[in-house]
Amino acid sequence: MEQQFTDIILLIQQSRNNAVKAVNVELINLYWNIGAYIKQKLYVAEWGDKTVEELAKFIQKNNPELKGFNRANLYRMVQFYEMYANVEFVAPVVRQLQSEENQETKIVSPVGTQFEFQPQDIKKTILVQLSWTNNLIIFSRCKTEEEREFYIRLTIQEKYSKRELERQINSAVFERTMIGNTKLSALPREIHHEAQNIFKDSYIFDFLNLPEPINESDLQKGLILQMKNFILELGKDFLFIGEEYKVQVGNSDFYVDLLFYHRGLQCLVAFELKADKFKPEHLGQLNFYLEALDRDVKKANENPSIGVLLCKDKDSEVVEYALSRSLSPTMVAEYQMQLPDKKLLQQKLHELFVENNQ
Repeated sequence: MEQQFTDIILLIQQSRNNAVKAVNVELINLYWNIGAYIKQKLYVAEWGDKTVEELAKFIQKNNPELKGFNRANLYRMVQFYEMYANVEFVAPVVRQLQSEENQETKIVSPVGTQFEFQPQDIKKTILVQLSWTNNLIIFSRCKTEEEREFYIRLTIQEKYSKRELERQINSAVFERTMIGNTKLSALPREIHHEAQNIFKDSYIFDFLNLPEPINESDLQKGLILQMKNFILELGKDFLFIGEEYKVQVGNSDFYVDLLFYHRGLQCLVAFELKADKFKPEHLGQLNFYLEALDRDVKKANENPSIGVLLCKDKDSEVVEYALSRSLSPTMVAEYQMQLPDKKLLQQKLHELFVENNQ
């Protein structure tokens, strides 16, 4: 009977979750249309800033139960509409939905004006899969269309809370991931077609609060103790398997610092930690571990294992030389103990973009 009662609880919880999602979809769609309406009124110069303020006061006076429609929020709705009205990942969907409608719903202003407004339906766009708070964070803080789309899709995929999303933007996940994509060697791309946007060029461990200098043992212990934050930095598709994971080759035992499984790539991911600067010989050890994992640990239905060498520092040219003839799907990343300088990362990303397009 307890199992049957539990089934009922699960049905209730699922229904509530669906109801919350449905309300959110309607809310985002509403904010979009309010923004579009006000934008059009301002565009034809029928309204001015004072009118928007009067609208906010009108709503508050006549419908005080309606929250979130003050002047500032109304302008955020306008900005929301302006930001995405013509972008590639939203506009085509909206146009298709509008063309599929059999009946047009128009709101016509009183006699004496030429203004007609046709509400739009954005319920099948990715925008409605985010809360208004997370939408607001993204369109107010991200500078480019590419960056906004990146964080929208990442937030949907990882189900970020407000705090988690803010942390990712503060730590420049977009810039670090884009740089990581350019540094990802051909072999991981060939073996794992979906490896793009998963690994980063650098990882930020600001949550560790470890004193300098750091040794590998303290780093490993700190990451284990802060596994929730570590997973947030890596991505929620990473599943932790173990620390000092033992692989036996011949009569000798070897230990992988940290071993994960990635659900999306369906493969083991071995992390090796180095407290000093990258050296080419580090790769030999990691490649050996990957061979052992693929021979003795990997299951038949899984893809070849990937190795990530996490170093305190690295010389990009030395890394490029070291990886050029590597036959294993490996990458070299560095870790930092404090939030990065976003402007420097943006400059580095721009330089790489220019270099790759010459």
